[in-house]
Amino acid sequence: MKIYTLHKKQKLPITVKQAWDFLSDPKNLKTITPDYMGFHILSGADRPMFAGQIIQYIVTPVLGIKTKWVTEITHVIDNHYFVDEQRFGPYALWHHKHFIKEIDGGIEMEDIIDYKVPFGFLGQLVHPILIRPKLEEIFNYRTKKLEALFGTY
Repeated sequence: MKIYTLHKKQKLPITVKQAWDFLSDPKNLKTITPDYMGFHILSGADRPMFAGQIIQYIVTPVLGIKTKWVTEITHVIDNHYFVDEQRFGPYALWHHKHFIKEIDGGIEMEDIIDYKVPFGFLGQLVHPILIRPKLEEIFNYRTKKLEALFGTY
């Protein structure tokens, strides 16, 4: 069982509160997700983030195939970090940690995603040519979108 990790850091010239208010609101996920992914929240984003919150989405990650994705917010410490875990969706495992810390002149955001691809050996073969590049593309889009919204550090 191969577990992969995607690790991203980004600095933005905003306050911790600004970063937290934006990143902890599930409705803002659509803003920082590429349009072609067809991201749509079905339920669970109607109140501020809390541990135990279940959020249901529809995404279209590849080949126009709509996929239901259900995540649970498992840990939250306001203005510091939160964790979302997939309960149902395209991955065999998805554990995403979001950290925010104050630095001189702004904040540093850190994303650590531990994930396992489905379909065993076949999924592992496809990982370097389809899955990993797609994840990199999505997170690079987020980096650019957040810079467009909040400026560059």
